[in-house]
Amino acid sequence: MPEGDTVWQAAKRLHTALADKVLTRSDLRVPKFATADLTGRRVLDVTARGKHLLTRIEGGLTLHSHLRMDGSWRIYTENQRWTGGPTHQIRAILANTDRTAVGYRLPVLELLRTTDEPKAVGHLGPDLLGPDWDPERALANLLQDPARPLGEALLDQRNLAGVGNVFKSEICFLLGVTPWLPVGALPADRAAQLPALAKKLLEANRDRPIRNTTGRRGPDVFVYGRAPRPCLRCRTSIRVADQGDGSRERPTYWCPGCQIGPAPSPQRRAPGGARPGTSRRTTN
Repeated sequence: MPEGDTVWQAAKRLHTALADKVLTRSDLRVPKFATADLTGRRVLDVTARGKHLLTRIEGGLTLHSHLRMDGSWRIYTENQRWTGGPTHQIRAILANTDRTAVGYRLPVLELLRTTDEPKAVGHLGPDLLGPDWDPERALANLLQDPARPLGEALLDQRNLAGVGNVFKSEICFLLGVTPWLPVGALPADRAAQLPALAKKLLEANRDRPIRNTTGRRGPDVFVYGRAPRPCLRCRTSIRVADQGDGSRERPTYWCPGCQIGPAPSPQRRAPGGARPGTSRRTTN
């Protein structure tokens, strides 16, 4: 699933292609909004809110989309061939005289009043890349359920918006704790570091074509996708197991030598995990 930095990049590309330009074509291929016609309206801006995209359009309308696992927005010039997937996977087309934005496999696509945006994104916690970022509130949100595993709490967008599976594993590694450590057991000094660390990682990657959390030219990530390769710090084999709240299990990586706290047993290889040594950023 695209994370906050990737969605921020998508919003930037869409804003550059569409903002302050009049739509010459509008096609929303979802039953509820199939008859909606935005042609002739000006796109005001495109903004990321956590992992959500908000395309604001003249007349007080917002097109809300979410990429989840497989969705993408692609930008094409007039004579450029569309390559995002087969035609039946297209869910939205927004075009002006210069560019065409095509939304593929969008699991969430809805047209709503801009004043109703809170219905779509009001549940989100402080956005790590947004103007509403509030580290104290984010930490308080995380700590409100002290028994919850840290990895699950980081993925809960109601606590803070923008962290996905890659950053979850990397944040836990940099804090020196496993993703299964209860939030309430996180040492106070590391808990105090968490909000600033998460923000630093996402901000450092929002303009990068390839995500990097190590700050070096070698491997781009410390643990995500690297099992069973040796840890970059202690050379212990990186491990992988599934973590989830019962609704969805996600491959989670950690170093048993560098990270304290509980871990599942036995070790399992997560199906569909990233190739060793990659963070598998979705860039579309």
